[in-house]
Amino acid sequence: MEKKVIEAIGISKSFHDPITVKVLTDISFSINAGEFVSVVGKSGCGKSTLLYILSTMDTNHEGELLLDGISMKNKKDKELAQVRNEKIGFVFQFHYLLNEFNNLQNVMLPGLKLSKLSPKEVEHYAYEKLKILGIQKEALKYPNQLSGGQKQRVAIARALINEPLIIMGDEPTGNLDKKNSDIVFNIFKELAEEYHQSLLIVTHDLDFAAKTHRTITMEDGKIFSHGLLQS
Repeated sequence: MEKKVIEAIGISKSFHDPITVKVLTDISFSINAGEFVSVVGKSGCGKSTLLYILSTMDTNHEGELLLDGISMKNKKDKELAQVRNEKIGFVFQFHYLLNEFNNLQNVMLPGLKLSKLSPKEVEHYAYEKLKILGIQKEALKYPNQLSGGQKQRVAIARALINEPLIIMGDEPTGNLDKKNSDIVFNIFKELAEEYHQSLLIVTHDLDFAAKTHRTITMEDGKIFSHGLLQS
């Protein structure tokens, strides 16, 4: 049986400002190792709120979140920060690369922060990740010397540096043209199918979602469907 890397059990969330508004209602699903899952739905349906909870950034909710079979309930902020750095790779709509560091150094940052390996080893792994993404020739350049698509590839390499349990993406192709969106999609697909990397990607791009292993559709804070769109 495939290992569950993340499991949401009955997650609900309300905002109370000034009136109580329920934004998520009884969300339950799991993602297995090597599964590439997209989350779609209209603006305001709760996708980003859900991602925030699944990434352990928001702990003020009902229900339970398991990462690698371990409950995230009652963990201290410091423990959650460690979980995020070690177990979750993030890719956003904007790459958030630091212009004062070259691309290789940008990829190294989460690895140096985790401090499980020596800086030399982190550098080696960072270069390997850039290589997987076909962008190793840009390693010593700076982010402002790259195109939008190249920057996003560096950001994906950075998300991979600590060998995360899961990569979470919030509109990672939202700022890219069709050609670069396709490149990023193909990278994600290769990571899932060749490297057994789990991915959970929130997207407005229905063409992108249709090609993932499974699509979770949200409506008014609930899961409307999470069927397979592709065999």
